[in-house]
Amino acid sequence: MSGTNQRIDGRRLWDSLMAMARHGATPKGGVRRLTLTDIDKAARDDFRTQCEALGLTVRVDAIGNMFARREGRDPSRPPVLFGSHLDSQPSGGKYDGALGVMAGMEVMRTLHDLGITTEAPLELVNWTDEEGSRFGLSLMGSGTWAGIYPLERSYALADQQGVTVEQALRDIGYQGDQPAAPFPADAYFELHIEQGPILEKEGKRIGIVTGAQAQVWWDARITGQDAHAGTTPPSTRRDALVAAAQVISLVDGLMRDRGEDGRGTVGFLKVEPNSRNVIPGEVSFSIEFRHPDSADIAALARDFPPMASAVVKETGCTLELTQVLHYDAQPFDADCVALVEQAAQRLGHKARRIVSGAGHDAVYVARRMPAAMIFTPCKDGLSHNEAESIEPEEAEAGCQVLFEAVVARANRALR
Repeated sequence: MSGTNQRIDGRRLWDSLMAMARHGATPKGGVRRLTLTDIDKAARDDFRTQCEALGLTVRVDAIGNMFARREGRDPSRPPVLFGSHLDSQPSGGKYDGALGVMAGMEVMRTLHDLGITTEAPLELVNWTDEEGSRFGLSLMGSGTWAGIYPLERSYALADQQGVTVEQALRDIGYQGDQPAAPFPADAYFELHIEQGPILEKEGKRIGIVTGAQAQVWWDARITGQDAHAGTTPPSTRRDALVAAAQVISLVDGLMRDRGEDGRGTVGFLKVEPNSRNVIPGEVSFSIEFRHPDSADIAALARDFPPMASAVVKETGCTLELTQVLHYDAQPFDADCVALVEQAAQRLGHKARRIVSGAGHDAVYVARRMPAAMIFTPCKDGLSHNEAESIEPEEAEAGCQVLFEAVVARANRALR
């Protein structure tokens, strides 16, 4: 491997990942670290302690986003940000999000060990609730910070036990006093596992992420009529679950119509009254489509609701669709992407340009400042699963690219 002599410590990075994975560890080797729970608080406290041990100044904003600042030589320059998230899916893996945060910590440790002061300040970020698995809104922390979601809307979101985001923040002591709003910053970099199979399949060590695909999401509720399973004939049934099944089939069909670039998923389903001998009277579920082409997602945003309503009407039920999010494909900043690419080349890593199939905090942050992402492979492309796996040398390679891109950006000559 060629490139700089300023090396991150791959073993230390790996050990820090394994230590963070103890917060919410599951018997199958994954993590359950739902946002704003006591387990998330423990991870956050650990993160804060590690940052403060390096002399970083930690501040928390009103939605719980954490920013750990390392001063630069020129205090007038806006900071270079980098990071990811520590929350997980209910049955998540050790590396989704945590890799970006702990690699960022390793960047800070390496700079500390080598006595390097960058020209611009640096800030390591832990974004709140990237996953959206508890309160139903993905990218909540970065989206609120970026002004996509009003703070009061985010505060009012509630989990299935009725606990609101605002109450959860207070309960764990992470409702910060800083505004959840953009501040002057120079750029943002995020390291993440690919969560797909492309890099591993092609034998590439680094993914140079050029942007993220467009998405549209809905919350759906179908209302029929509860009735006795044994006494209600077909002619009088209004089975909400049958109607939901037909909508789910429609989602799958529309996805497959778009070939290998198509993505359409129903990942959450709640049936009421959920009794063996009662015809379901109400079903709530999630719907999402993703595609690299913004025009394709715009067409689905327009056409899917009437198509789904027509399908449900045939069953005698009614459909209520609430759009949760709709965003266009987000390109990343060409200069930041170039820094990632140059670092990968300088270090001798096999790399390729790639579009992110998943949503990441960088998507919303990119609306407020130049941004780019770095991908590392993950085994079999598996993620959002306790069996999610990467190799130590893959983590080290991604972290070294992050180090070089961040330092190069922070030390760049201003025009």
